[in-house]
Amino acid sequence: MTGQQAAGITVGGRFRDLDDPDRFVWLRAFPDMAHRRRALEAFYTGPVWRRHRDAANATMVDSDDVLLLRGPGFAPQPGTREVVTTICHPSDAAAFAAYAARHLGPGHALHRTEHAENDFPRLPVRTGEDVRVWFGPSEPPPWPAQRLRLESVTP
Repeated sequence: MTGQQAAGITVGGRFRDLDDPDRFVWLRAFPDMAHRRRALEAFYTGPVWRRHRDAANATMVDSDDVLLLRGPGFAPQPGTREVVTTICHPSDAAAFAAYAARHLGPGHALHRTEHAENDFPRLPVRTGEDVRVWFGPSEPPPWPAQRLRLESVTP
């Protein structure tokens, strides 16, 4: 991950999906969208990516299932093996706020869709959705949701 960090990318949690061996999940963080664009440009035009991109791309069946989120970031506590992640599509912001107040604490690291334009289109992101994503066990939400059982991968 040194190449990404050198470009100004903060790499957070990295996970294997325990129910889908072909999927991995990871979080990258940026202070703002302008910094995101500059850091991604620096990384994807830099020597580390040029040297390793073919090998890296060969390991990815699909790299386009990407959410652009705003939130506190998340990295599991050292020694954590499994993390439950929920991706929820709430239909009512006020009702979701009430649900979150009852069922989610600061440790859940609640994220929401970042609706800013993806200013680095070489990396496509899912659009037209309003999602909330959190980490850790919780009561199932009353809206459509996907639960992922993830295994933390230590660098």
